[in-house]
Amino acid sequence: MIRKVSSFAALKKTRILKIMKRHPLFILLVLLSITTQAQKLDQEQVLDSVIITSNRIDLPFSENSRTITVITKEDIKRSATNTVADLLQQFAGVDVRRRGTAGMQADLYIRGGGFDQTLLLIDGIKVDDAQTGHHTLNMALPIELIERVEIIKGPAARVFGQNAFTGAVNIVTKKNTGDQVSVKAQAGSFGQLHGSVLVSNQFENSSHIVQVSRNTSEGYRHNTDYDNQNYFIKSAFNTKHTPINLIASFQERKFGANGFYASPSAINQYEETQASLVGVSTEIRSKNLILRPKLYWKRNQDTYVFVRENPSIYRNLHQTNKVGAAVDASYTSNIGVTGFGVDVAKVYLSSNNLGDRNRFMTTLFLEHRFKVLNNKLDITPGVALNYFSDFKFHAFPGIDLGYRLNDDLKIYGNIGYTYRIPTYTDLYYSDPTTIGNENLDPEEAIAEELGIKYNHGKFNASVAFFNRDSKKLIDYVKENETDLWEATNTRDLNTKGVEINTSYGFKLGGFNQHIKAGYTFLEDDLKAFNNFSKYSINSLKHHATAALQTQFLKNITHNIVYKYAERTSGESYTVVDAGVNYTLETLEFSILANNIFNTEYTETNLVPMPKGNLLFGLKYNFK
Repeated sequence: MIRKVSSFAALKKTRILKIMKRHPLFILLVLLSITTQAQKLDQEQVLDSVIITSNRIDLPFSENSRTITVITKEDIKRSATNTVADLLQQFAGVDVRRRGTAGMQADLYIRGGGFDQTLLLIDGIKVDDAQTGHHTLNMALPIELIERVEIIKGPAARVFGQNAFTGAVNIVTKKNTGDQVSVKAQAGSFGQLHGSVLVSNQFENSSHIVQVSRNTSEGYRHNTDYDNQNYFIKSAFNTKHTPINLIASFQERKFGANGFYASPSAINQYEETQASLVGVSTEIRSKNLILRPKLYWKRNQDTYVFVRENPSIYRNLHQTNKVGAAVDASYTSNIGVTGFGVDVAKVYLSSNNLGDRNRFMTTLFLEHRFKVLNNKLDITPGVALNYFSDFKFHAFPGIDLGYRLNDDLKIYGNIGYTYRIPTYTDLYYSDPTTIGNENLDPEEAIAEELGIKYNHGKFNASVAFFNRDSKKLIDYVKENETDLWEATNTRDLNTKGVEINTSYGFKLGGFNQHIKAGYTFLEDDLKAFNNFSKYSINSLKHHATAALQTQFLKNITHNIVYKYAERTSGESYTVVDAGVNYTLETLEFSILANNIFNTEYTETNLVPMPKGNLLFGLKYNFK
């Protein structure tokens, strides 16, 4: 049963006071960050130098007319996290539903969307999985390899094509770390043992990064042990005419999945996944034209066993391969910048449950950025046209608008059509209680956003209002309790909300300090529905995040991260994490403390999250 949530009008003064009483730490951080506006700010434009690479039209962070969050390598270093899943949890509007420690298995949601409605990219390569969005974060790289993370919220189908229904996350890997060798070892609660080696070299005409890591744990409860291995290579060759970039990644995960997918009583589930990516790209520049061709191959393998000790009872094996080629381009003329591109891919699926399937996909992109009124107003209309061999043609028109009131303040808005084709699991999956539906239609939505953002030196603040009218959402439903759950286009859903973010960097005692806070309110209005539903809409109605990153001694930094979540079902919890880093020349010591107040909570499927746990780390850099 899905409980109706209140409208914006229900956020009355009494409700706000209640939140302030229950969560004084979050309110304190917000007030501190807001009051710093009156202080003298450092004029260094930290984010203005960041070019958003997830767009075809290269734009500095401050010039974009969308809600984009950039997590820099400095942010990552200060984040008191060890995985991408944990890192993304620190940002309001991003709902990462984890199962266990170290991001072992997690699903990625943005602004109330589903895990099948969020797209992940690595260096601009789309690594979506046609089998299911459950595998999205299988491709998340170790954070030591990441230069920055770009979170694009709102309708992104015009920019990326299908799967970016509610947003996208682009992981940008490091290009060059100089000549170095680093060795890292960690040990902690639940028998966690993590180790990694990173080697990088800079030669006259090439640079190379190689990383190998392994993470293991005995598990924080019965059948939650894991063994993860990661291998990564990135090379850049500077030829006479065009640079050539190569990226290759392989990640294998083996883990006990106690109650992860079926009912909580299914305590003996087990899963093994393999996720790999190979990509080759280059960049060709002339006076007005930039071309970025790329070739890529993405593979995922998933083995699921219902009873770990007896796979013969029920076992699924899925293998998905995606081979693609893409060209992104931009052309600068007297009337602005035109972005265009083409993405062609073929997907192959081999599965003992879903059958042998294949799909051919083509996407054409076109957009143009106009600047008028003395360059204060930017207008970017665009369209993406998709062809799927099994779902034919679809178009995603949209437009971004932005008006710069002054050097620091900008208002913006965007509207766009977005959609998602069903996964192979939606179409063909079957088990003793569930059946797919090969006659499903794509999900579709119209989404709008209106916001204002302020960037001045090291102080940044933004407010955005968003609305999404979704139709034909896919759910598993049945009319009678004895029926099978069947995938059906049954849901019409309106999602609206507001998002507030603020951050401030300042100096105290000669050391850099940083504070950030975010809050998202989201309301789901589910249209009339009479059947039994397997998946209830359980978005984060209230989502508050805050982080305080400080330094008072030369070699020691401290981090404290606060997260408050209240779902539409009424469940709520508060979790606080902390970290300390000590650097002594080439040696680094670290302590990560998760859930330091032993909160009892779940993020998905009634899977209890671990109580307080520690991870001690030691890293040595050979120079």
